[in-house]
Amino acid sequence: MCPKHLREDFFMKRRLILLLAVIFFIAISTQKAFAYVKTADVSALEAVPLVKTPFTLEQTSRAAILRSYLKQYHSPLADHADSFIKEADANHLDWKMVAAIAGVESYFGQMIPPDSYNAWGYNVYGNNVRRFTSWDNGIAVVSYDLRHIYMNQRGATTIYQIGATYAADPAWASKVQHFMDAIDQYSKRFTEPTLSISF
Repeated sequence: MCPKHLREDFFMKRRLILLLAVIFFIAISTQKAFAYVKTADVSALEAVPLVKTPFTLEQTSRAAILRSYLKQYHSPLADHADSFIKEADANHLDWKMVAAIAGVESYFGQMIPPDSYNAWGYNVYGNNVRRFTSWDNGIAVVSYDLRHIYMNQRGATTIYQIGATYAADPAWASKVQHFMDAIDQYSKRFTEPTLSISF
């Protein structure tokens, strides 16, 4: 074979290798682009491999969760989330219950009798209005009474049994349960964090 043909053959093979490399690169790029589109459609959390970290509710702070939840409603009770948790623990109550009652009775403290700090409709009937000295005082009294009057004295063990004597509305307990479930679902954003693995 003459040198001219050898040189043409060399350049032909070189072009073929270069063409194959370009085709391979385009194929890989297309797959990556498709993966990114799929990630956007499905959500990054579903498309990327995940590792669950062992966070617990205590580590992420129930008060921070409750404060954040109440802020969504522009609730004046948001800044008193620590009191809800403190009183719930002191009285062995579900930490979401007293806030949930406030959600039902006053839209989380936004619709209350004037100067009452009573977000729970507690001892409010006819012209009678129970007034508290502050939000914290109201949280403390309602939490204490739920435990000692409704549960210990009257034997209630569920929100439905409490509702039988707390409120005239037969759907009251279901409404309270709705807010408790909503707070619980909200708390899962904090209690089930995930970390993506990068390659």
